[in-house]
Amino acid sequence: MKSRPFCIVWSQLAVWLGVLVAGGSLSLAKPSLSADDVVQRVIAHSQRPTGTTSAPARFAYTKVTVTDHFDTSGKLKDHKERIYQISIDNGTTSAKLIEVNGHEPSQADLKKQTENQANARQVAGESRPRRNEDFLRPEVVARYDFSLVGQTNLNGRPTYVITFRPKRPSPPVHRMFDRVLDRVSGTVWVDAAEFEVAQAQMQLGSEVDVWGGVIGSLKKFAYTITRTRVADGLWLNTFSSGNFEGRKLFDSLHVKTQSRCLNFHPQA
Repeated sequence: MKSRPFCIVWSQLAVWLGVLVAGGSLSLAKPSLSADDVVQRVIAHSQRPTGTTSAPARFAYTKVTVTDHFDTSGKLKDHKERIYQISIDNGTTSAKLIEVNGHEPSQADLKKQTENQANARQVAGESRPRRNEDFLRPEVVARYDFSLVGQTNLNGRPTYVITFRPKRPSPPVHRMFDRVLDRVSGTVWVDAAEFEVAQAQMQLGSEVDVWGGVIGSLKKFAYTITRTRVADGLWLNTFSSGNFEGRKLFDSLHVKTQSRCLNFHPQA
């Protein structure tokens, strides 16, 4: 039995955080809006046609990711720092791996990147790449209850604070990853001016077995992501950190991840 899809559950958690962090906004002058009203506006904004803002149609930046694997005693087993060149063309994002641990990527590194991208689509139930904002779909948001818990200023911008938790009873499960989503709760900070989520935190409420525990299990999971307005109408994930603990077959897993994005610039 192949276990590779379980290997990229960690990265898929980050992808599906985009489900909750792909965009949304409202005016603080409208206190009558409920959390569900805000979420529906988030969805509507994220599904707007490409080219409806003044943001550059083509954009590029550098992404640095660090992944550390630890053994059961907490000793570091493996460290990988990868640098990617990210390009956005009319809403579609592509990533080119350009460096691994300070060296040019090997053919094995490039092959693994391609396989991970394909496996991520398999776990998500996708047959082809999608635009970033397409990850925010009503059937995913429908798995959660949302509560508006307050208002604040984040980076000098008015922001709503919204918590989310899985619905009970849970909606039908169609993909392996739906079972993970049904255990995740957290908080999102919604920018009040541009229908965008500026920050999110999420965590796993209880252990999730993968294929009945035969392949493995996800025991602990905590993830934080920050998004930044890098151009008019353009918000991008600029920082994230994650801490994951679980089991793959008979081996314990403890993985910490961190990513940061920099050198944002429009392309001709």
